Amino acid sequence: MNILVIGKKGQLAWELKQQATSAVNIFCVGRDDIDLFDVDSIAKALIRNSVDAVINACAYTAVDLAETDVDRAFLLNATAVENLAKVCSNNNIAIVHVSTDFVFDGNKNTPYLVNDVKSPVGVYGESKSQGEDLLQATSAENSCIIRTSWVYSLQGNNFVKTMLKLMAEKPALGIISDQIGSPTYAKNLASTCIYAAVNNVKGIHHWTDLGVASWYDFAVAIQELAVEKGLLNKAIPINPIQTKDYLTPAKRPSYSVLDKSSLKTDFSGVEQVHWRKQLSLMLDELLNLQKSKLDKL
Repeated sequence: MNILVIGKKGQLAWELKQQATSAVNIFCVGRDDIDLFDVDSIAKALIRNSVDAVINACAYTAVDLAETDVDRAFLLNATAVENLAKVCSNNNIAIVHVSTDFVFDGNKNTPYLVNDVKSPVGVYGESKSQGEDLLQATSAENSCIIRTSWVYSLQGNNFVKTMLKLMAEKPALGIISDQIGSPTYAKNLASTCIYAAVNNVKGIHHWTDLGVASWYDFAVAIQELAVEKGLLNKAIPINPIQTKDYLTPAKRPSYSVLDKSSLKTDFSGVEQVHWRKQLSLMLDELLNLQKSKLDKL
């Protein structure tokens, strides 16, 4: 099976590439390989790679910058998605599209269901929500939408790597404790996307690692495990702060836990793991990577 991944440098695209097998070929394409604003360019890329399914791991994810860079956010998160959907629909090719918890406003206090009314609170969420709508309107019979949250990986910029850097440099940190969600290791998210493509899963689904945390909880766990594994030399004070004390250009959902009920049936072949266990696994892999680099010196 040939799966074309839209995205080349992002953390999810990188994790997807690592999971290529003799049975599942993964081709990652970037802006130099495909023009997402030209349906002919998209069609040529699909034909050139004899594509059976597409995984769209490309998105405008700069949440704060999107508040002023509105046009570009909607171009990449909505217009480009519609173009992909058109080509996939015309060629009967399955498309798996990765979306976000930011399509919800965060005002619930119970996990968001896949069919809950969307109500994004910022440009990033609005653009991703519109991308979902355009995809379903254009290629509902061939599409699978996977919403996720708080994604991190060995590759790229993310909360875990940022925390490790700051914890090694700063005497103390203040981390937001009143935003609640679920961390997600991109490796398992990649497995889920591939499973959806291979098994022709349709509809909207939610995927995160199991469990719930605040950003403060997440940061505390990162430090505890990193010190235990020797990635950090010492622990520093981590203080809980409120969102109102750390204002950003874009508003974030205060509660964005996603209900994952559909996984029991539609994704029965993918293992769900608690976020802390996944974090430990990622830090082990990071440690091994660092040791490998040292051995080559």
